[in-house]
Amino acid sequence: MAVGEVLGGVVHELPDDLKVALEDNPVALSAWNDITPLARNEFICWVTDAKQAGTRERRIRRTQEELEEGKRRPCCWPGCKHRERTGKP
Repeated sequence: MAVGEVLGGVVHELPDDLKVALEDNPVALSAWNDITPLARNEFICWVTDAKQAGTRERRIRRTQEELEEGKRRPCCWPGCKHRERTGKP
């Protein structure tokens, strides 16, 4: 992995706004690249599932904060609706 590289998820592509936010936050980026692809997918789905721009911005900010706090999944998110019960995409 190259320095500053932002890894993606397993089902969803990493959106540009989330990628930029992670690139601008070295602590969050390090935590992001340390979690599993499935965990990254959960954050991506949580961000992209927002219906309003303001909600999406808050979720991106919370993603950074939660990663900085060592959380490995989005808080209070039931999980990606695109994932089967087996945990596989």
